[in-house]
Amino acid sequence: MSTALVTGATGCVGANIVEALLMRGYSVRALRRASSRLTALGGLGPDLVTGDIMDIDSLRTAMTGCEVVFHAAAVSQYWRNSVDLLYQSNVVGTRNVLDAARASGVARVVVTSSVAVLGVPSKDRPLLDESATFNRPPERFHYGHSKVLAEAEAARAIADGLDVVCVNPATVIGRRDVYFVGGEILRTVRKGLTLVAPAGGMGIVAAEVVGLGHVLAAERGRTGERYILNGENISHANFLRMAASVVGGRAPWFTVPGSTIRVAAALGRRLLRRPHSRFSAALAQLELSGLDMYFDGSKAERELGCPRVGAREAVEDAWAWYQHEGLL
Repeated sequence: MSTALVTGATGCVGANIVEALLMRGYSVRALRRASSRLTALGGLGPDLVTGDIMDIDSLRTAMTGCEVVFHAAAVSQYWRNSVDLLYQSNVVGTRNVLDAARASGVARVVVTSSVAVLGVPSKDRPLLDESATFNRPPERFHYGHSKVLAEAEAARAIADGLDVVCVNPATVIGRRDVYFVGGEILRTVRKGLTLVAPAGGMGIVAAEVVGLGHVLAAERGRTGERYILNGENISHANFLRMAASVVGGRAPWFTVPGSTIRVAAALGRRLLRRPHSRFSAALAQLELSGLDMYFDGSKAERELGCPRVGAREAVEDAWAWYQHEGLL
C-alpha cells in the first residue's frame, strides 16, 4: 500500500484528494496546522500530521516513508489576503515542499497549480489548453503570476531530478469547501445578491473530480506535464441562473456588457495608488469576469481517464454537502 502526504488537506481541493486517495486504497497523511479546522475532512479519517509548508523540517518529518506527495496548500482566496502572503505561500511554500520531497526520497510530487497560469483568451485562441502561456502584467493578476512562479519552481525541481506533475483546475465547485472559495458564488446567490451577471464566462469543475484528477495524475501523468481539470465552460449569466434554480436564490436581472466592465476596470486602475492593495485583487476579478475564461480539459480525460462532470451536477453536489453540514 503506497503512502501519500497531502498538504493543504483541510481545504477543499486537499480534502477531496484525501478522499480520492482513501477510496483507491492509499495510506494517507493529511498535513494540517495546529490551528486548522478539520471540517473539510469530516468522515474521512486520514492520519493527521501537524506541520506547515513554511517549516521545511516539519515537511521532511511528515514525508518520511511517503512515495508520493500532493501539494495542494496555497493561498487561493487571493481577494481576501495580502499580495505578500500570496507570493510567500504560493511560491516559497511550493519551493519548500519540493526541496523537502527531494531530500526525503519521495518518488513523485503532484503540484496543484491553476488555469490562471494560462493567461487570458484572445480572438485567435478562445479556448485555452495546456500550451497557453501567461499573458498578463503581473500587477494585473498577482494570483496567476504567483502560480506561474510556482510552476517555475516545479520545473527547477524536475531539472534537479525530482518527478513532478502539475494539475490545473478551473473554478472548483463542490463538497468540502468550508472556506467558501468557489462556494462563495453559491452563498451569494442564496442570499439573493446576484442582481446582475458579468458578460464573461468560466470553466467549472466538480471538487470530487478535482480530487480524483490529482490521484490519476500521480498514477498516470507524465513528468513535467500540465493537466487541466475542467468539466464545463459556461457563461456567468447561465451559471447564476442555474445556481439560483438549485439553491433557491435570485437569478440575475440582466448582464453587464464587457465594454462596461473594461471601462470600469480601467478607471479603477487609474485611481489605484497602491498596486499591492486588495483593491488590485478586486480589479483583477472584475477584469476577468468580462472575459470568456474557457478551457480545454480533454488532455486529462484522454491521458488520465479523468471523468467530465457538468456545472449543474457540481452545484447540486456542493449544495447537498453544504446543507448536510449546516453551512448554507
